[in-house]
Amino acid sequence: MTPLPAVTAGSDEKTRRKSFIGHLTETIMTSTVNSATQAVRAAIESDSQHGAVVPPLYLSSNFSFAGLGEKRQYDYTRSGNPTRDALGEALAAMEGGAGAVVTSSGMSALTLLVQLLEPGDLLIAPHDCYGGSYRLFESLAARGQFEVAFVDQSDAAAFAAACEKQPRLILVETPSNPLLRIVDIKATAALAKKCGALLAVDNTFLSPALQNPLGLGADIVVHSTTKYLNGHSDVVGGALVAATDELVEKLSWWANCLGLSGTPFDSYLTLRGVRTLHARIRSHEENATLIARALRDHPSVKRVYYPGLAEHPGHEIAREQQRGFGGMVSFEIDGGLDEVRSFLDSLQHFSLAESLGGVESLVCHPATMTHSAVNEAALASAGIGPNLIRLSVGIEHGDDLLADIVNALDESARYRPHAVAAGAAF
Repeated sequence: MTPLPAVTAGSDEKTRRKSFIGHLTETIMTSTVNSATQAVRAAIESDSQHGAVVPPLYLSSNFSFAGLGEKRQYDYTRSGNPTRDALGEALAAMEGGAGAVVTSSGMSALTLLVQLLEPGDLLIAPHDCYGGSYRLFESLAARGQFEVAFVDQSDAAAFAAACEKQPRLILVETPSNPLLRIVDIKATAALAKKCGALLAVDNTFLSPALQNPLGLGADIVVHSTTKYLNGHSDVVGGALVAATDELVEKLSWWANCLGLSGTPFDSYLTLRGVRTLHARIRSHEENATLIARALRDHPSVKRVYYPGLAEHPGHEIAREQQRGFGGMVSFEIDGGLDEVRSFLDSLQHFSLAESLGGVESLVCHPATMTHSAVNEAALASAGIGPNLIRLSVGIEHGDDLLADIVNALDESARYRPHAVAAGAAF
């Protein structure tokens, strides 16, 4: 192994990030190895003191000085911690970024992101974005921190018109939550560059295992690490991965200033989850594809939203910019709340809960759960109706999940006054 570089008193943030665990992961990650190998090998054998294969967990809130004016590599966990840095370096390597800032939640990652905006700056956000994001942006804009425009980013003309207003930041969700709309990242990056805006892409639904927005021209990648990166529904966390050192430094400064940094224990659990990401994501996608195809052909389903179906409007773009289609499926059941309630009550292997990306399968009613903070007009504009259901398909046996879905749909059909044709795919 290459020896660790010395860290002198007064070393700046960039130096700290590239030392200790950062140095070791950089040695591994800059080679042309597969992302799966990067995920598994992140910070392996970084313990120079005892030779532990897996990096230790550093729970200490503070670190001693070597002497008066002699600061060591770390001083206080809010500003820096070896365990959190190990996760950050792994995420940066997997996304192909200059560095990452690990935060306490996905929402704190978005809160950190908008610190790049000044009063009067315009943020363009998806009109169908996650309800918590909508609430945050709308509330901060109302207080004058910045201006926001919620735009249908799948409408090229509307998107281009919004960009004529000279936005400072464009945020994209692709696939979007919950309708899995696909946005062309390369085309959007070109548009952002033309109007002088930064482009941030929320990659939570796919993870770096299936999509790398920085390689397609984005400036920043947003993650709720709670989801696929951790993968076990026992952590709340987030991260921003930036393409340049300058952006990393700015974001790191604000994270420290506002106290948005993630905890060491959550970082440790998330890094452990990252090691199995690629193995898990294959099973998620296999099961999601099986279910999406069955939903498309079921008479109790009006529409299916899954980019892996050839009929999906964004299928071809997804094929170009993704390495897979992920484990999220949404669909509209034929009927109203009675049918929805019957379907949800009849499920055995899907837990009715918010969040996504864990090994266990979850079902969600977006209008009353994840997007309950969005007003009715905005929900209607985004196409999020009372009969929309979102599935986070887990890694249980696919046959069991499929049988559960079909049985619940058959139960819901008891409330339908008439039969319909098989569902359309979107």
